[in-house]
Amino acid sequence: MKKIVKLILLVFVISQFFIFNSFAYKGMKWQGSGGWGPEFGYHKMYDPKTVETITGEVISLDKITPIKGMHHGLHLMLKTDNETISVHLGPVWFIENQDIKIEPGDKIEVTGSRITFQGEPAIIAATVKKGDLILELRDENGFPSWSRCRRQK
Repeated sequence: MKKIVKLILLVFVISQFFIFNSFAYKGMKWQGSGGWGPEFGYHKMYDPKTVETITGEVISLDKITPIKGMHHGLHLMLKTDNETISVHLGPVWFIENQDIKIEPGDKIEVTGSRITFQGEPAIIAATVKKGDLILELRDENGFPSWSRCRRQK
């Protein structure tokens, strides 16, 4: 009889663990790329038909939040022969973990989609070339490198 009571008690305790664990996950949402992924509106601004390559000097590098609720991103101001334009790179956590470091004064080549962002021209960068180093940010369709583990729909 004691063995049966102990077995029932053990089953009860284990079942409570699974019940509490399932409630803990119920309210959680996957934040993943912090709004920088392909499923969010910002990504949809990238248009492969407007891709161009520009070269210039980095004037400044700043953290931005393009759309309310997104995690911080990195953008730079690039002075070309024709204009000074904002270049949106990607989420800070991704850029800061790459081998290539971009700083004011660097001469770079940027390939990306020209967009209008908050009424001003901007480039959503796909690649940044600094000397012999290339920073791959997006593929030819604009799919972000930091989301490669997820399949594009």
